[in-house]
Amino acid sequence: MTSQPTVPGKKLIEVDLPLDIINAESAREKSIRHGHPSTLHLWWARRPLAACRAVLFASLVDDPSAYLTDAEEIATERRRLHELLGYLVKWENSNDPTLLAAARYEIAGSVARSKGETAPTDPAAVLDYLNRQAQPIYDPFCGGGSIPLEAQRLGLRAIGTDLNPVAVLITKALIELPPKFANRPPVNPEADRMGMTVGKGKQAKQIPWRGAAGLAADIRYYGRKMRELAWDKIGHLYPPAQLPEGGEATVIAWLWARTIPCANPACGIAMPLLKTFQVSKKAGNQHWIKPVVDNESKTVSFVVQNHGRDVPAGGNIDRNGATCVACGNTAVLEYVREQSRAGKMGEVMTCIVAEGNRKRLFLSPTEKHIKVASFAEPEWYPASNLPERALGFAVQGYGFTKWCELFTGRQLAVLTTSSDLLPEVENLLLDDGADREYANAVLTYLALSIGRNANISSSLSRWLNSIHAVAGVFAMQTLSMVWDFAESNPFAASKQQGMTQVEWVAKVVESLSVDVSQGDVHQSDASTTIYAENGPVIVTDPPYYDNIGYADLSDFFYIWLRPFLRGIYPPLFSGILTPKEPEMVAAPIFQDPGDRFEELLGQTLRLIRERCSPDFPSSIFYAYKQQEEVRGGRISTGWETMLAAVVEAGFQVVGTWPMRTERSNRSRGLESNALASSVVLVCRPRPADALPALQQRFREELRAEVPAALEQLTRESHIAPVDLRQAAIGPGMAVYSRYGVVQTPAGAAVTVRQALADINDAVSQYLAEQAGQMDDESRFCLDWLLSHPKGGGDYGVAEGLARPYNLSIEDGLERRHNLLTAQDGWVELRDLDEYDEERPWPGRRTALTAWEGVHRMAWHLLPGESGQGIEGCVPAAQRAADRLDALERLARILYDIYDRQGVSAKAVAFNSVVVSWNEITRRAAEQSSEQRLL
Repeated sequence: MTSQPTVPGKKLIEVDLPLDIINAESAREKSIRHGHPSTLHLWWARRPLAACRAVLFASLVDDPSAYLTDAEEIATERRRLHELLGYLVKWENSNDPTLLAAARYEIAGSVARSKGETAPTDPAAVLDYLNRQAQPIYDPFCGGGSIPLEAQRLGLRAIGTDLNPVAVLITKALIELPPKFANRPPVNPEADRMGMTVGKGKQAKQIPWRGAAGLAADIRYYGRKMRELAWDKIGHLYPPAQLPEGGEATVIAWLWARTIPCANPACGIAMPLLKTFQVSKKAGNQHWIKPVVDNESKTVSFVVQNHGRDVPAGGNIDRNGATCVACGNTAVLEYVREQSRAGKMGEVMTCIVAEGNRKRLFLSPTEKHIKVASFAEPEWYPASNLPERALGFAVQGYGFTKWCELFTGRQLAVLTTSSDLLPEVENLLLDDGADREYANAVLTYLALSIGRNANISSSLSRWLNSIHAVAGVFAMQTLSMVWDFAESNPFAASKQQGMTQVEWVAKVVESLSVDVSQGDVHQSDASTTIYAENGPVIVTDPPYYDNIGYADLSDFFYIWLRPFLRGIYPPLFSGILTPKEPEMVAAPIFQDPGDRFEELLGQTLRLIRERCSPDFPSSIFYAYKQQEEVRGGRISTGWETMLAAVVEAGFQVVGTWPMRTERSNRSRGLESNALASSVVLVCRPRPADALPALQQRFREELRAEVPAALEQLTRESHIAPVDLRQAAIGPGMAVYSRYGVVQTPAGAAVTVRQALADINDAVSQYLAEQAGQMDDESRFCLDWLLSHPKGGGDYGVAEGLARPYNLSIEDGLERRHNLLTAQDGWVELRDLDEYDEERPWPGRRTALTAWEGVHRMAWHLLPGESGQGIEGCVPAAQRAADRLDALERLARILYDIYDRQGVSAKAVAFNSVVVSWNEITRRAAEQSSEQRLL
């Protein structure tokens, strides 16, 4: 059955998204570890899979307004799609076959509708249809592979390119290799070729090898072989710890401190540098290290103290300098740097951490362990130089000039040995019957496990004394100096240690979807080459100005991947280091880095505009950075730069969606006043013949269109107040960018900066108009706050402001409603902290004003106060059941006022009211229902 093709309508992403659940799942995803694709190998600033999945689905699925006309039917259908999307973004549903089939069917239905066809219903037929008929998804900055991976999961052909070879390798390992070996049994001799065993005991049964389970089984087996071979070669470098009561224990990590000569000539001791003396903060297992000075040998050794008493506060080095533990002399940080650059920095072992019975053991260093570590020498090491200057690099200031200097001798030995053993493992694979392509795939994953090991096997790795674990080098996207570092034992049984990095990789592989189309990943410079076949749908996450120096940072891994993988992927690993010159980043090595970045960004966006599908919106994730920066003598913001480049490239902006990717338990989480960490910018190609418009017309259209868009954002998408102005950029820029140019009366072009100011004015006007839906008392308080930001003012002025509302200052606003104080000719609004739990409620004959209701709620959510949180907000919601909408609107207005005034605590509280609104009203309704039943 076929029908006439329809004119492509708006996609769901251009109209409405269930942002609250997308953001909640994106934030939650950060705490998911085993099997999550982000744990295959480190890459910086990955976008959460939930956000990528949602954006892809909503970019391809028609909004119901594209095929329905009845408003109620449209709303019902949109709710159905939102409900599906809400299930789809949950991590635990990532591979749910029923849910994925439903999502793929929705996408196929939209594709078929545009072609005048009817989509098939059988899941296998749907996949085939999408592979043949749907536009491919293309990410020209694939990075860690999140976007291509989620496109593939949705049944679409996924294409990813990146300039960086490490990024290309990671994405290949996620989307290109697993489908090639789907449902294939492992080749290792320990596996049963007929099937794998699932379940345990009497519940165990054998089923055919499915998905990437066979590939994962071989990764584990040959990873174990690599470990055994490595132990034969260098196991003697990792002796067990001798316990004081007798016996031995496997070492988890050796803790070290860097040293420099004391600046006091009379002392001259090798002064250890530590950020903390506490090696364990866990209750019941607290330990710290006590320095013992030997003035004769001019050295310091350490003895472990097994209690939490007498622990020195902090360490003996900070950003200002260091203090000698022997003589108490202080040295400025520049002296520390000078000694390090002069080659006078050493290391001293401070503690041995060993595996105990259900807890870690902390032991004093021994001469044997110190000597073994000092004798370790690798047969070779990467000799390439560190960059002289690079974004996020601080180690060069301490005299580090080569990559190999960031590792101890023992760390170099284990990493080089692992790399050297890959050819031997390759021979094992081939002897066991693997073909060359399959062997290369297994070896690729083993190489990635070596990269994972490097991240916790550097002298820049830290010991986390609160959780007893070694932290990776890249807790942030920087290479910063670490004074007291941890050297992990790669042969330990601990889940985090080196050779078990293979297990992390295997878990990711076996969790990947393989009933998908073959992915396509290759190296490419997006500023010169954009994939053009079939007009792809482009969804991407480009580099942000100077946030991250991907090329320089990724060399940390490239130097370990290259020695072996250049034989498997010659084009990717032909260079000594990763490509730097073409990279789109405002790095300090370039002349005029800001201008260069903007030029490359512009070139890339123009190419995307030329090659992208005209029938689908293009979506760009972009890191939001509010601070202004001086570039080329002009002040600009990163967001303004991005918007200007998009518009100049020939795009019309049709939406901006704030995406939150941080956990709410972070210091600036969902309940804080922090802006969303990234924004999805939704664009359509602007017609080449778009007409110009005068600024006055632009402003008139803003006033006509922005209020309706904001109403939808607040009522349907539940945009948090902190994100409202950010989200309003979408509908505002949709007006601005639909014209070829917007001009002032004098004929000058209106810049993006000027347009953003006009959009902000439209938002302010919208918020001001919300007051008209409130009770008169609340409108008076709002007017008074806007005209008297500090809350107080002359009685006569207040009386004049109250007269149009037919309100009495003393009888009504003060005595009856208790919203202000009036004394000695001075009127002052009650402060937020006066709406605490002790405040009496107004009598039942006195209606609870929106002002009081929302202030009572905000007090319970005020940072640092002793309120009851959401539960404390419920009584106010119950008392204001007939005007709840007015309370939420007022909370948004008050957030905006206090945010612009810089009163952050109050802004956070009112933002939290809106963020928690659904839960507050749900609990209020439940409790009211229970009370009626009683």
